[in-house]
Amino acid sequence: MMRFEGKTIVITGGSGGIGLATAIRIAEEGGRVLVTGTNAGKLEKANAAHERIDVLANDAGDPKAAEELGQKVKEMYGEIDGLFLNAGFGVFTPIEEVTSEQFDSQFNVNVRGPILHAKELGSLIKKGGSVLLNTSIAQNLGMQGAILYASTKGALRTATRVLAREMADRSIRVNAVSPGPIGTDFFDRTGMPEDQVKGMAEQIMNQVPLGRFGKPEEIAAASAFLLSDDASFMTGSEITVDGGMSQL
Repeated sequence: MMRFEGKTIVITGGSGGIGLATAIRIAEEGGRVLVTGTNAGKLEKANAAHERIDVLANDAGDPKAAEELGQKVKEMYGEIDGLFLNAGFGVFTPIEEVTSEQFDSQFNVNVRGPILHAKELGSLIKKGGSVLLNTSIAQNLGMQGAILYASTKGALRTATRVLAREMADRSIRVNAVSPGPIGTDFFDRTGMPEDQVKGMAEQIMNQVPLGRFGKPEEIAAASAFLLSDDASFMTGSEITVDGGMSQL
């Protein structure tokens, strides 16, 4: 199946985990993919993962990043067919310990970044194209210590609906994929001590009816579907992929 043959997709935060798995899936289905990230080593590996994956250093938390990326994408491709706003991270802190620096860093990357990228790259998306945002089941569960992360993801769910309404006149669909616990380095990047990360992971796994963490490739499958023409009558929607954790 070559759903993306002749199409170009941009994925922010695509040098690892869900982003890279989605990039590989789209490239294998014939698409050209540009992934962005900040880690030079990961970008190099992403570039080597498939001949149709291009890479570009871009920090989603930088207020100038979106405009710079928009200019570069226009130079490289002219127009694009899809945009996956995937860049994001989480710091898990109880409300008593939340700092203004933590607040700003998470909202800068997880909320301001996607919204500004949608603004700057939206005009480059062809009529009938697709935008995808990465939300999270954390927005629905009231998870301990997730006040900042869950709030940013709730904001993205709202942004998905608003963008879907605003881009509908150009027949551009805007949807979200909401992952549950996935086997990536996400928890390692939370800044928590190793024993705390292990304990949190075990606690979360016990809440998943299917009894395991998901794989990045499983989120990639849902993401590719939403970015493809197979989802041509879906906009403003969110697909949850969480092993039943938020549903059962």
